[in-house]
Amino acid sequence: MSIAALARDSYRAMAAFDRSITLEPRLRELVKIRASQLNGCAFCIDMHTYEARLAGESDRRMHAVAAWRESPLFSARERVALALTEAVTRVGDAGLPDELYELAFEELGEQELAQLILAIAAINSWNRIAVSSGIQFQPPDAA
Repeated sequence: MSIAALARDSYRAMAAFDRSITLEPRLRELVKIRASQLNGCAFCIDMHTYEARLAGESDRRMHAVAAWRESPLFSARERVALALTEAVTRVGDAGLPDELYELAFEELGEQELAQLILAIAAINSWNRIAVSSGIQFQPPDAA
């Protein structure tokens, strides 16, 4: 099903919302990859690893994002962003712990935290759209 064709105005509004979010591109792609892993969205994992590579992200770090807690490859800022991504993506399971919110606020500041929360909300929406409509992604360099 092509949601973009069937619900053109809503799809465009969703895309405009996503484009309006201002977050450093490499961090944003790591967040998108992690949320997509948690949501089992192959389309978004494929797209965002491709986009992360274009933004200068290394394959090594992209492979490690699934086990970021055990990896020394991520900064404190990235770790708190990934932790927040997991908590917000799974918000129905345990909510958002106050300690994590406070840590994110301290590490990122109010403005970047706001943008991060919006980025997490956007990718979770995209994951649900892609998974439920069966979208498949082929990067331009695919054989």
